[in-house]
Amino acid sequence: MTILPRDFYARDTLIVARELLGQVLSRSIGKVILKGHIVETEAYTQEDPASHAFRGCTPRTKAMFQRPGTVYVYFIYGMYHCLNIVSDRENYGSAVLIRALEGLNGLSGTNGPGKLCRAMGIDLHCNGRDLTSQEGNIWVERAAPVLPGNVVQTTRVGIRRATNYPWRFYMRDSKFVSTFSVS
Repeated sequence: MTILPRDFYARDTLIVARELLGQVLSRSIGKVILKGHIVETEAYTQEDPASHAFRGCTPRTKAMFQRPGTVYVYFIYGMYHCLNIVSDRENYGSAVLIRALEGLNGLSGTNGPGKLCRAMGIDLHCNGRDLTSQEGNIWVERAAPVLPGNVVQTTRVGIRRATNYPWRFYMRDSKFVSTFSVS
């Protein structure tokens, strides 16, 4: 197992969003380790009107401005947590939303950002953790790259601003890509 290093995340957010496809999100809870291949992502940058970082650093978005490879979790609709991975550079609000996973070892119910967080026990306690080691109980393991012909790039879903940005990536023919809702 090789955990993705910080320099993987310290690149352009669109590249990171695309190259996270196929990698393995891992979460340890006690002696149990939950894993799933990332099959869908969306990119958000500080200049993006749909991004939480668009208006600058706030108590809610503080993690988005930390080092690349930091976890940014937010809570929406009073019921869902959403997992993001900080990218690009420190003090620049940029992150990749993990929208869906293909669960491994029996993990299921991961075809949406809220669903995958529920299935993996990801909540606000994970916010600000470092993904580049196992110490935070959440990390991403390197897997084989997804070939360009197996990636679909399209517009993001579930947002009201910048709906025309083609910053959503998913694995072609994956049965685990999210429905077009947050859950």
